[in-house]
Amino acid sequence: MKRLSAHLGGPRIWVKREDATGVGFGGNKLRKLDYVLSEAMATKADTLVSGGVVQSNSQRQVAAVAAKLGLQCHLAVYHGRLAPPTPEYETSGNAFLNRLFGAHLHDVPWTGDRNGAIQALSERLRAAGRRPYVVPYGVSNALGAVAYATTIAEIAEQSRALGFRPAAIVHCSGSAGTQAGLVVGASVALDTTRVVGIDIDAEPARVRADVVRYATAAAELLDTNIREADVEVVAGHSGPAYGIPHAATIEAIKLAGALEALMVDPVYSGKGLAGLIALVRANRWQPHEDVIFIHTGGAPALFAYQSVLAI
Repeated sequence: MKRLSAHLGGPRIWVKREDATGVGFGGNKLRKLDYVLSEAMATKADTLVSGGVVQSNSQRQVAAVAAKLGLQCHLAVYHGRLAPPTPEYETSGNAFLNRLFGAHLHDVPWTGDRNGAIQALSERLRAAGRRPYVVPYGVSNALGAVAYATTIAEIAEQSRALGFRPAAIVHCSGSAGTQAGLVVGASVALDTTRVVGIDIDAEPARVRADVVRYATAAAELLDTNIREADVEVVAGHSGPAYGIPHAATIEAIKLAGALEALMVDPVYSGKGLAGLIALVRANRWQPHEDVIFIHTGGAPALFAYQSVLAI
């Protein structure tokens, strides 16, 4: 991202376009689902069950792949984690796409238990004669982390072909499976590259604990090890709460759009980029270094937040 790099006057910033993965507007969850749904198909599941908040990128990607595979999709849609920030929040963006992809939506209250309502919905569907497969919140578990470790294999090959070795890989971190996969992959293929997660949940301690848990489990599946010291979750860039954009998020969204024609969303990738920008301004890296930003997707949510972004 030459123009953004020049604007910030810091390291060379590259972007890994997980938003360009294709199905259903793309996103980082598709890489996890590639492995997770292999297991679902092996069990002869006929229904995918998952969940998330109204504008969940994860739900949208689960609904999209269910449509491609000819499976029913049932989603536990959590209400109450955040108050709707705009009039269009409940009907636009990812919420609209979930309906377009044919998902069955079940409204449930947010209790803080990310997977409880998803599991309960699965049990009801099984009792009704379906063969459900539970996709966890954020597609975050050990198998999802193993799948996401493949990102590092691609980054190692692509950066080598371009003639650089990244000093760091920066991304937004929430449900923790993405960062867990990156940590495991980097321990094998990019051991001098720092993986930096930007907390977007306003729960940095919880995020870090989950990253350690999933990364440890994924490393066991891959017969390798991780060092807990390699798990870095940076706090202070989540704004007032999960799902609520603040001034730094909106600045990052506008800079990415105006300088690179890159669409980042106000919940995940926008806050991740805001954290990266803040670290560059704090001189975390030298100008000769190379830093990779992982764009996890989420562009549809821009339309659900249009009236608060003032663009």
